[in-house]
Amino acid sequence: MRLVSSLSLLCAAIFQHVMIGSSSVAAFSVPQHATTSNSRVVSSSTQLYVKRQPIKMPSTTPMVPYKPPGSDYAQFIDIYSRMYRERTMLIGKFIDESEANNIISILLYLRKEDPEGPISLYFNVPGAIMRPGLAVYDLINQMKQTMEISTVNLGLCSGMGALLAGAGTKGKRSAMPNSRFLLQRTGMDTPFRGQASDIGLEVANLKRSNDNLEFELSKMTGQSVERIQNDLKRDFYLSSEEAVRYGLIDKVLLPSPRKRASEGGPTDLGTFEGDDDQKYQGQDNRGGFGGGWKDESARNRKGEEDDDDDDDGEPKTQK
Repeated sequence: MRLVSSLSLLCAAIFQHVMIGSSSVAAFSVPQHATTSNSRVVSSSTQLYVKRQPIKMPSTTPMVPYKPPGSDYAQFIDIYSRMYRERTMLIGKFIDESEANNIISILLYLRKEDPEGPISLYFNVPGAIMRPGLAVYDLINQMKQTMEISTVNLGLCSGMGALLAGAGTKGKRSAMPNSRFLLQRTGMDTPFRGQASDIGLEVANLKRSNDNLEFELSKMTGQSVERIQNDLKRDFYLSSEEAVRYGLIDKVLLPSPRKRASEGGPTDLGTFEGDDDQKYQGQDNRGGFGGGWKDESARNRKGEEDDDDDDDGEPKTQK
């Protein structure tokens, strides 16, 4: 009988622990008479101690539903694989040898699936090693001969990341309004040890790679090599608008003036409203607050009112 009572108390404590929720950790003490039959009963109640843990965001890759073509059921896949199926890539890590191999393998797969389909690349790259970055750059240049590759700088593109953001198809290179570019020369990736002659060869090879980087930037932006070399003597920061004037990208993505989804068109990140002057919602900068007599529509309305007065047949009097 004593054993049955102890088991019932233990089950009640476990049930109360489950009802508290998975976000808290409960530690309960088992009565002494539940551990051994020969022990003396100290207390017939069970003490429950609860310590709540803070709820944390999941650290794993988010999973989203995806319904394969011809299937009746949807399956959960990681969000990056879902974006790959739409020929969209988000590059947001430091590009080393491993990351460069992943990017190259995905680009090669997308080219195999559709050799002429467009690809969208979104960059938020804190930096990159020169040689793996140049490998990705060469592949992008090769692929954009047969397909359209659009690039978008979301936040910051440093070093080789800025070069990759400007490697897209002409007219399809863009950036968000608050994004920035950092152009800089690169040094040795890792400390190099060896004889003096070997170190000299490594330094000479690194200098040729930096010269090649300056030449590619000159060809991409239309700036002279001398200006590129002068700008890269120190870290050279560019805002999105400065990058357009420098020739690194083509446009800045501003908020869309109208909701394309309501008009039946695709929803985009934004549009660039003209080259010379900015227009609010595609309209001329006339009217609105402070328009007054300068507003042509106001003058037309005034003319219509005068015509209405003439229709009344009453002579105009001046007070």
